[in-house]
Amino acid sequence: MCGIVGFTGETQAAPILLDGLEKLEYRGYDSAGLAVYDGKKINVAKAVGHLEVLYNQTHGGSTLPGTCGIGHTRWATHGEPSVCNAHPHTNKDKTIAVVHNGIIENYLYYKKYLMKKGYEFVSDTDTEVIVHLLDYYYKGNPLETITTVLSRLEGSYALGILFADCPGEIFAARKDSPLIVGAAENAGFIASDVPAILKYTRTVYYLQNEEIAHLKGGEIHFYNIDGDEVQKEPRKIDWDIHAAEKEGYPHFMLKEMNEEPKAVSDTLSPRIKDGKIVIDELNMTDEQIRAVKKIFIVACGSAYHTGVTGKYVMEGLARIPVEVDLASEFRYRNPILEEGTLVIVISQSGETADSLAALREAKSRGIATLGIINVVGSSIAREADNVMYTWAGPEIAVATTKAYSTQLIALYLLSIHFAEVRGKISADQTAGMIEDLKQLPEQISMLLSHQTSIQKFANRYLAAEHVFFIGRGIDYAISLEGSLKLKEISYIHSEAYAAGELKHGTISLIEDGRLVVAVMTQPQLFKKTLSNVVEVKSRGAFVMAVTTVGNTEVEKVADYVIYIPETNPYFANSLAIIPLQLFGYYVSIGRGLDPDKPRNLAKSVTVE
Repeated sequence: MCGIVGFTGETQAAPILLDGLEKLEYRGYDSAGLAVYDGKKINVAKAVGHLEVLYNQTHGGSTLPGTCGIGHTRWATHGEPSVCNAHPHTNKDKTIAVVHNGIIENYLYYKKYLMKKGYEFVSDTDTEVIVHLLDYYYKGNPLETITTVLSRLEGSYALGILFADCPGEIFAARKDSPLIVGAAENAGFIASDVPAILKYTRTVYYLQNEEIAHLKGGEIHFYNIDGDEVQKEPRKIDWDIHAAEKEGYPHFMLKEMNEEPKAVSDTLSPRIKDGKIVIDELNMTDEQIRAVKKIFIVACGSAYHTGVTGKYVMEGLARIPVEVDLASEFRYRNPILEEGTLVIVISQSGETADSLAALREAKSRGIATLGIINVVGSSIAREADNVMYTWAGPEIAVATTKAYSTQLIALYLLSIHFAEVRGKISADQTAGMIEDLKQLPEQISMLLSHQTSIQKFANRYLAAEHVFFIGRGIDYAISLEGSLKLKEISYIHSEAYAAGELKHGTISLIEDGRLVVAVMTQPQLFKKTLSNVVEVKSRGAFVMAVTTVGNTEVEKVADYVIYIPETNPYFANSLAIIPLQLFGYYVSIGRGLDPDKPRNLAKSVTVE
């Protein structure tokens, strides 16, 4: 959440900062601002609302001349969205400017302390404490001042800092909030994520916790929190720059749904060699896999939903007990982690705060950890004992689609591999499942070709106020994600229920015209879910069913049926979720909303 961009070089900074912030809009924000040093002083411009407001206010950045500056898109945590609460924040004399992602947990202590020293606060933010602390301790040495202040802060931060005494220089620091540094000829950049600077450089450094960067023209130096210089190796970003652009699609979400076949293939193909599943980067021996007695899958949001599917697949194939935990609950419930436990942490960004904290909790207890991550070099990828990457490429839309689909593939591969190593499935079973997996990209493409019919159906339910998704087993896991997709981008109240739970209260909410989406892909559970469909139909529900080709019996009771191709039932989520993603998307745009930027949501949740 929030976005930071910084630039220092030989060209005007403000247009570059605005361009970078535009590339970070997917992270979610409610206000934006710039601070640019013009050679004499630091000038600040801030605005509430979309970045376009700031762009127009500064005439594309032309009213803020200067070749060094920092920019920010804010997602409110402390204080309402307003100009005074927007970043950057400055000291009274405007000789220091700061942008900040994260939360300072002890800010009230230092706010009271600074007020006693005569400092005046104009915002409700925790960030303003940082800039006044920098002012309070500043004696002419920026690096020394920053290390002094950071040693006093509790919480998380990614910081970009300007000092008027240091023309053309940017200081940056991070702890538990992502921040990268980019290097180009005679120029340097800081950013919350790669897309912000990909247009200008592919050479980046990943700041680790409690590290500080000092950018001056083409020079970049790194320091630890004690002020000692450290050496860092750059990474080369090999993304296609067009992967972070819409390429003619009206929304990133639609573009990314249409990229799902390729993303699934890219995640799948390198792991299938000579008819075997080979996960080179997994770094777990067969002995270590056989020694696993229990698995915890820990994640948030959509990644948690892939974990629910993963539980069914891993337990069904590898016969290992699996618990699925919301990361925000796992870290506080004092979980019982015994010898032989493996904790799998799933995160698209690799920076999700609760997931990262859960990983650290497991590691602190000596428990083996595995990260399923999309972003190479992210915090979870670096800190997990083992890692498995999903090759989804950059995902810009807040509502995940292709990253979700590749996380499923990773869990399928992992489950089959574990099952094979532990002798729970035969070579013929493995070969059959591999063939089913290899067909998924083409099958997903076929489902995506039905967009027009799904859009027509979606247009009938633009005014819906409540929608229910039901399913059993893996179909329940699919329902969880289908419901989330709808609610997060259309703002329609939507809930997913295990179909067998309908009689325990939920069925009281079914009435004439209520839309119920029934997911029915599991052969052994089909008839049971069909009976639940009959129940809701008898109470006036309008039923949309998602089922496998051949299950024509459902047409007798459902009002609208979407058929998915035949596949191994364990892999049904990869197909059934496609029409549900499309349904959510078309309801959203039909209601005149922007599915890429749902209100109050952020792409990467880097604070609790």
